[in-house]
Amino acid sequence: MHRRHTRPSTGVDGELRVPTAIAVTGADLALPAQDERTLPAAVLRDIDRQPLEQALLAVQTLVEQHGHVVVVYSRATPPGVEHRLRTIRSLLESDRIAFFRPDDLPPLAVAVLARQLRQLASCDLGPGVLASAGRLLTHYLHAGALLGSLARLDRVPVDLKAHARSWVPGSQFAVLAHPEPRVVRLGTPDAALPGPDFGTSLLVARGQLQSDWVGTTLAPAWQARGLREAPLPAESADWWGTGKAIEFCAYLPDLSVLYQLVASVRQNPCHWCGLDVIGDRCVFCSAMPPVHGELQPYGGRRSYGDPQPYGRRLPVG
Repeated sequence: MHRRHTRPSTGVDGELRVPTAIAVTGADLALPAQDERTLPAAVLRDIDRQPLEQALLAVQTLVEQHGHVVVVYSRATPPGVEHRLRTIRSLLESDRIAFFRPDDLPPLAVAVLARQLRQLASCDLGPGVLASAGRLLTHYLHAGALLGSLARLDRVPVDLKAHARSWVPGSQFAVLAHPEPRVVRLGTPDAALPGPDFGTSLLVARGQLQSDWVGTTLAPAWQARGLREAPLPAESADWWGTGKAIEFCAYLPDLSVLYQLVASVRQNPCHWCGLDVIGDRCVFCSAMPPVHGELQPYGGRRSYGDPQPYGRRLPVG
C-alpha cells in the first residue's frame, strides 16, 4: 500500500505546494466533501452570463492562487459555457488551464469524478498527473439512470422496439451509459445492468420519478458498500432527455485506493511544457509525444498499466 498520500503536498524545495484547483461549471457539480482531505471545488457559476472582464478576472485569480486549474464539465454543459471558457484561456494565453469533458459520462458521474480529483488534489501529485488522472478514473465509474421515457434519449443507443415500449404508460427503463451502454425495461426477465466487479459506493440523484428500484434492486446487485443521495444536476434533464429520471453512479470512494491507482501508472514529462503526465497527451498544452523510430500505440509501454487490486488493462482514450 502506498502511503505518500498521507503526507502534506510539498515541492522539491520542501515548501508547501499550493494544490491545483479543480473547477466545475455549476454548484450542483460541486458535491459535498467525501472526507476531511477533499478540497473545495472552484465553482465557475454563470460564467457565460457574466461580463467577459469579470469572468476573465475570476479565472485569472484562480490561476494565480493555485498555479494550475482543471475545469471539469459534462457534455450537456451549454455550448456558450464552453465557448466562454476557451475564450478566456485564449485571452490569458495560458497553458495552466486544462479542460476535461468526459463525453460518455452523465452529469452526476462528472460531479463524482470532479470530487475524486478534489480528493487527489490534496496529495503529492503534480498538476499534469492530476489532470491526466481524470481519464484513468473514468474507467472505474459505472453510471446510468432509471428513466420514465426513452423518447428523447440520444446519448445512449436505443433500438426502435425499446423506443416504442417507452410510450406505454407507466413504463420504466434502466439505462447504463458508462462503461458499457445498456437499456433494459423493468419488469422483464433481463432487467439487470452489468455492474462493477470491485467494491464501490453508490450515489443517487432523484428527479421527477418515483421508484425504489435503485436502492432495493440495483444497489444489492452491484454489492454497493454504501448509498448516498445528492440533488439531481440541472444538466441531467438535457443529458437524459427527460426530467423523469433517477440518476446513479457507482464509484471508488477511498482516497488511498484512488491514490494507489494513479501512483501505479508510469509518469513521463511532457516534451513541450515539461509537466509530468500519464497517458499519451498533455491535458494542459495538448502536446502529443514526438515520434521516434517505431513508436508503439502506447509509446512502447503501459500507459495505464494493470494497477492492483483492480487489475484490468485499460485503454488510453
